[in-house]
Parts: sequence; C-alpha cells; structure tokens
Amino acid sequence: MIYQIEQIQTKKGKRLVIVYVVTLLLVLLVAIGLGIYAAKKVNEKKNENIDSSQIVEKTKKDQQQDINVTTQEKKKSNFVEQVNNIYNATEGKRVFLTFDDGPSNTVTPHILDILKKYNIKATFFVLGNRVTDYADLIKREYNEGHYIANHGYSHRYSKIYASSNDVIKEYNKTEEAIKKALENSNYTSNLFRFPGGSVGGEYDDIKTKARKELQENKIAYLDWNALTNDAAGAETKEEIMQNLKKTVGSKDNVVILMHDAPDKILTYETLEDVIQYLQGKGYAFKNMYDLIDAEE
Repeated sequence: MIYQIEQIQTKKGKRLVIVYVVTLLLVLLVAIGLGIYAAKKVNEKKNENIDSSQIVEKTKKDQQQDINVTTQEKKKSNFVEQVNNIYNATEGKRVFLTFDDGPSNTVTPHILDILKKYNIKATFFVLGNRVTDYADLIKREYNEGHYIANHGYSHRYSKIYASSNDVIKEYNKTEEAIKKALENSNYTSNLFRFPGGSVGGEYDDIKTKARKELQENKIAYLDWNALTNDAAGAETKEEIMQNLKKTVGSKDNVVILMHDAPDKILTYETLEDVIQYLQGKGYAFKNMYDLIDAEE
C-alpha cells in the first residue's frame, strides 16, 4: 500500500515537473514572440521614419531643382531681353568687342595677349568646326573671362540656311563642341550670331523663321552696329581705323564686329589702336557676362 502511494506521488511529481517545464517553455516562447514582435514594430517605425525622412529630403531636393530650373529660365529670359535691348541701354558709353570665325592658332593667341594686357573681356563667336582642333584656345578664352558664343558649325551658307531647322541643328552641334572643349557639360552660350547677319540676303526668309525659333527656345542672337571691315576688304591699319571711326560714330552702345580667323593678321596688328581709340572716346569695355548679371 505504501509502495503504491509512493508511486502515485512520484507520478504526480513528474507530471508537475512536466507541466512546469511546458509552462516555462510556453512563457519563454510567448516572451520571445513578444520580443520579436516588439523588435519588428520598432524596426518598422524606424523604417517609417527613414522613409519619411527620405521623402522629405527628396521633396526638398525636388523643390530645390524646381527653384534652380525656374531661376535658370528667368536668367535665360532676362539675358535674351538684355541682348534684344543692347543698343537701348542708358548706363553710359559702352562697347562690346566681338570676334567671329575662330579660334585659330595664328591670330587668336595674339588677340588674347592684347586683351589681357589691357584687362579687357571680349566675346568670341566661335565656329563649331574649329572648336575641337583648338580646344586649348577655347579653354584659354573661357578661363581669362571672355564669353564663348555660338557662330554655327559650318559657316557654309547653303548648308546652314537650307532650312530654319538646319540653323538650330548647327547651333546645337556647336554647343556640344564647346561643352566638350571646355570639359563642362553644363556650359551653354545661349547666344547665336548668324553668319552674314540675321537679316537680308537670299536666305532672309529662312533667317526670319530661325530668329523666331531661337527666341521661342530662349536663345538670344546678336548682330553688330560697328565694324572694321577686317573681313570685307580693309587691307591696311588706316582702313581698319577709318571704318571703325565711321561706324562707331557717336553711338553710346556699340557692338564691334571683328574676326580671329587664321588669315586675319591685320586684326590683331591693329587691335591696340582700336582699343586706345575707344578708350580715348570714354567707352567702358563690356562682354556678355555683363548682360547676364544685369538687373531684370
């Protein structure tokens, strides 16, 4: 009898142990489960915070990009307006020295040396088909503060004026060449000079359409109101200076056409006389950067 009682007590003890162990395991499993759940929630909360932070950051970046785009568009519009009204400014006597058809290694370096000597910044309307071969000169022009503008790619009238679309194509092709030469994908001249001028001649209808398309794309174009005839028959320094004085006249706002093509030796040989004459007349020398920075 006593033996049976002991067996019963032993079995009860084992059952209690099993129940205890099982209960402990269940408690541990529940605790682990709650821990995992809590950790998951905390992680989700962190992810939510990260996602929220990323969204906020992305929104800020998007907003900044929108602001930058808007600012750039305003600057372009203002620049086009300033170029369109370049001859109507009332800030005093000012002159813009502009050089077409370069760069060239026979003329451009001499012009740059003279401009540097007098601390004058000019505007170079470069030809796309010359830019790649003379990238070092394009960089020098840019690094010395001169404005690199666009004169088309080929300078072949029959090609560039085949249609208004061809004018835009030559502009774009030259812009890409300038970017590569400067190793600056963000550079844009936003300024075109029509070979032969923006009006007149047998291609006048094409030019009229092209002018409209350029303006619609917020691209300025600029001719000139004074010249030396260095590419139109002037053969001596005296002729260069006579043409300059005659076309400058008494204008307050002057854009002078000159050239730095390979054969324009006379241009750089007379440039100091040109500069000194204009200085004596009280002109302030400007380039296109001055129009970009002008007040709206």
